[in-house]
Amino acid sequence: MVANTIAERLIECRGNKSQALVAKETGIAPSTISMYENGERVPRDSNKIILAKYYNKTIQELFF
Repeated sequence: MVANTIAERLIECRGNKSQALVAKETGIAPSTISMYENGERVPRDSNKIILAKYYNKTIQELFF
């Protein structure tokens, strides 16, 4: 349940960018971005920080 909500938020923030571009610009593996957006995995804390900064959101907005 929580992973799916996070996935929806990440997809919404990504907008028209590709997963590959987000992966390249954040340094997070494309397969990891895909797992986050498919609700298969919840980001670890270090990746939460990276993604929040990348999307110009707070960690709370994206992950809680």
